[in-house]
Amino acid sequence: MSIISSTSHTVTSTATLSQRLTAAIGASILGACLVYFAGFSHIEAVHNAAHDTRHSAAFPCH
Repeated sequence: MSIISSTSHTVTSTATLSQRLTAAIGASILGACLVYFAGFSHIEAVHNAAHDTRHSAAFPCH
């Protein structure tokens, strides 16, 4: 005989507006740095890994 029990988990977000803005700005800066690094990198492995994606997004790479 098996007993199946379930518990209810309630998750509430207590992040304030300033915390959410800080996280969004930080993520945007990180994303911009990654795009800049991949877009203007002279390292061949990085260039080849992102080549098709850059061209499909109209991002110049050469």
